[in-house]
Amino acid sequence: MDISGTQLRAARAALFTAVVVTLSTASHVLLSRAPLPVATVAAVAGGVFLTAYALAGRERGFGRIAALLIPLELAADTVFTTGQHACYGRAGGPVAGPLRALGLDVLCQGSVGTPLAQVTGASGRGSGALLAHASPAAAWLLLAAHIGLGLLAAAWLRRGER
Repeated sequence: MDISGTQLRAARAALFTAVVVTLSTASHVLLSRAPLPVATVAAVAGGVFLTAYALAGRERGFGRIAALLIPLELAADTVFTTGQHACYGRAGGPVAGPLRALGLDVLCQGSVGTPLAQVTGASGRGSGALLAHASPAAAWLLLAAHIGLGLLAAAWLRRGER
C-alpha cells in the first residue's frame, strides 16, 4: 500500500492531529485545572499537522518514532503551559499577564476546556495554586508520565505503520 500519496498523507496527518491534540489538550486541562487559550491549541495543532504531514511519507522504526515523539510531546506541553501563564497569569485568573501590557491580549480570546477544568472541582483555584502545593517529586513524576505515554504512543504508531 502506498502511504506517500498527497491525499492519503493529508488525511493521515489530519486524523493523527485530531486524536493527539484532543487527548493532550484534555489531559493538560485536567491536570492543570485551567483552560487553554484557543490560540495556543491552534498553534500546537498546526505544528502537529505539519510535522505529521512531513513525516508520513515512509515507514519508520520504533526508536526513530520515540526519539522524535517524546521531545515533541514535551515541547507541546511547554507551549500549553506557557500559553496558560501568558494569558491567565500564574493564579489562573483573567488576562492580566504580560500579553495585556503589550496589547496582544487578542491572542487570549476564547478558551478550550473550561467545562473540563470545572470537573476537577477546582473552584477558585488555578494552576498556580496547584503548583504552589506540589512536591518536588511531582515534576519527576510528570516527566516519567510523559516519557511513558510517549513510548506507548510510539509503539502504537509503529504497529499502525506495519
